[in-house]
Amino acid sequence: MGNEKTEKLNIEDNIEEAKSQNNPFAQEELNESQETQESANEEECEDAISSLKEEIDKINNQYIRLAADFDNYRKRQMQERESLLKYGAEETLKKMIEALDNIDRAKASVENIDDVKTVKDSYELVFKQIYDVLSKMGLETIETQGKEFDPNFHEAVMQTPTSEYPENTIIAELQKGYKLGDKVLRPSLVNVAVAE
Repeated sequence: MGNEKTEKLNIEDNIEEAKSQNNPFAQEELNESQETQESANEEECEDAISSLKEEIDKINNQYIRLAADFDNYRKRQMQERESLLKYGAEETLKKMIEALDNIDRAKASVENIDDVKTVKDSYELVFKQIYDVLSKMGLETIETQGKEFDPNFHEAVMQTPTSEYPENTIIAELQKGYKLGDKVLRPSLVNVAVAE
């Protein structure tokens, strides 16, 4: 940096000296020296611009690749979500098919039977199989009998004034409720005791 200042001062001194001497050749040499200096500066600027353009192109290409990767990821996620919604119940249905087969067999076997006990046993067998399949998938029955009313799990459709049960105790279950883990699929419809 100090050399550049010294060089500029020397050029300026030479210009002043050439002017005072009115030497046309000295003036030409000075003009050539200035042109060489300007040419060197232009080359440096062009090199810097070229380097910046390359860096911008590199960053732009990285951005384009990243955007394409993200778009592909988003499309994959959407396809997986659609597939899960479409085929998510597949395993449950496969297990339920076995229960349907047993219902068909029970129906065919009780058509010509007059014995009620055989029909009852067939019904209980099929019901147990269906309930077992659903409980393996996480379905749980919401307990009601003798429990305190909880609006998160129960829906009170009746209230009976009574002194036999404590207030807010469930007297009767009118329809079973079910939950899957912590999520209530259907609340139990219940009759709740209230004070007389």
